[in-house]
Amino acid sequence: MPTPSQMLQAIVLSQWLSNCYRPIYLFRYDEERQEIFIVAGEDENIEITIYNNGKWRYEIV
Repeated sequence: MPTPSQMLQAIVLSQWLSNCYRPIYLFRYDEERQEIFIVAGEDENIEITIYNNGKWRYEIV
């Protein structure tokens, strides 16, 4: 189960992507790693990982 800070950060980042007209292709919670993973962007080139403490990082591939 995601932590409250993870859930809040996921909402904020999803809203940000939506405001920038970026499609979200994958939104997944990995129970083993306790991370939320998002793949977004027209070319599926934005990857966001939200850690269980609410901190996040992104990569443009």
